Amino acid sequence: MRYNQSGNIPQKRHTVFKSPEDQFYYEQLFGTEGFHGISSLLYHTHRPTQIRSIGNVKDVTPKIAVDKNVTPRMFKGMNVTPEEDFLDSRKFLLVNNDLKMGLAKPKKSMDYFYKNAECDELLFIHEGVGILKTFVGNLEFSVGDYLIIPRGTIYQVELQSENTVFFVLESHSPIYTPKRYRNEFGQLLEHSPFCERDIIAPTFVDPKDEKGDFLIKVKKENQITDFIYATHPFDVVGWDGYFYPYKFNIKNFEPITGRIHQPPPVHQNFEANNFVVCSFCARMYDYHPQAIPAPYNHSNIDSDEVLFYTEGDFMSRNHIDLMDFTLHPGGIVHGPHPGAMERSIGKKFTEEYAVMVDPFKPLKITEEAMKVEDPSYKTSWLESEDHSLEDRSQE
Repeated sequence: MRYNQSGNIPQKRHTVFKSPEDQFYYEQLFGTEGFHGISSLLYHTHRPTQIRSIGNVKDVTPKIAVDKNVTPRMFKGMNVTPEEDFLDSRKFLLVNNDLKMGLAKPKKSMDYFYKNAECDELLFIHEGVGILKTFVGNLEFSVGDYLIIPRGTIYQVELQSENTVFFVLESHSPIYTPKRYRNEFGQLLEHSPFCERDIIAPTFVDPKDEKGDFLIKVKKENQITDFIYATHPFDVVGWDGYFYPYKFNIKNFEPITGRIHQPPPVHQNFEANNFVVCSFCARMYDYHPQAIPAPYNHSNIDSDEVLFYTEGDFMSRNHIDLMDFTLHPGGIVHGPHPGAMERSIGKKFTEEYAVMVDPFKPLKITEEAMKVEDPSYKTSWLESEDHSLEDRSQE
């Protein structure tokens, strides 16, 4: 992240700061990892600590259907059920102690505020447009945007389209740009597939100087608790620092290509503790005269592999629909579907877009995932005559 400043702030931190009407502003340190991680300083019109009451508590722990998985699986995202409420719409399909991921198809904008107090969030917009409103400003979003929301951010989502679909990932550790793309000062290097210009910080908006009853739903340890605060949470008159939500569009990722097939790490976009997120984007295929553009068969012994298909035709897979998730567990060999390798030879370009997540610890499969699984996926690499034998053996 790079330094940003918006609104009005004092010349010196931790010093008296007043309004033109001689009223105190109230400073807040906003950051993680104690006082070690990156942070920002926010200046509020009112004390941000004014709790009126604490109400309902809702348990949202994902229900696990498969605790130990070694089966290749596909989940049909188009069959995930939409919900009216933004938080209720989150259907986590795959989880471990480092992350949760799934889909959300909310129908209504939020009429409350939300704070995830245990996880950073990555929201990828598969469909729809809207505004992410936060206490440090607004981010307009549209198809292809990643929204990176640090834990502790108070926000609302305003939907501005009939249908909205988010790929949702919650991380128990901070989500950063990859260290290998940055120099010792934090600047993105020349060989990075994106640069600081592609990272969009929130647009500052006028603070809300309002008192009343403001509902903030706070998530901690898989529970969402209703807090009523006495002042509007978007009362920030200014802020500065390195810790803030931002957006990055997948089409601003510049793919790294080569004469022969490049491995998935060249597509890496984000990293956190024990997992990485990659962006597969439209790109030129390999240009060696004997190149095979389709990926070679491989088994990631130490990581699972999840792909979420968002746009175009994914050349290494047969019968893939948009919004599908595929899961390949660590240690089980996987690769192109029958015919995909042969079809790829001689092709020059692909228009595919997909989000890939590689967790370094095994994923558990939720009950929500099993509702939308395509059970035929695990045998979809059988050649046609073997499919016939498989079908006859099950009669």
